[in-house]
Amino acid sequence: MASPAARIRVKLKGYDAVVVDRSARSIIETAISTGAKVAGPIPLPTKRRKTAVNRSTFIYKSSIEHFEIRAHKRIVDIIDPTPKTIDALQHLQMPAGVGIEIQ
Repeated sequence: MASPAARIRVKLKGYDAVVVDRSARSIIETAISTGAKVAGPIPLPTKRRKTAVNRSTFIYKSSIEHFEIRAHKRIVDIIDPTPKTIDALQHLQMPAGVGIEIQ
């Protein structure tokens, strides 16, 4: 394993798993094409947030509607990045709905 300074960790987060996987694939392809090694994407546990809402406040208030929001996360480690890799990652276009954190 390389030293911690020679690694870039990219964290992806989104509500649509297909879009998050597509974004991870584009990051991996970009990093490999510029000569860096890649570890991942590593799927992290999906956070599920459930909410119950009354359908009506007066007559049908015993009727409840349930909603669920899932947050999908992936980690991609770029090992031994070149300056060309860093420049390519900064100019990479990501789809809407994907949060990216680079460490």
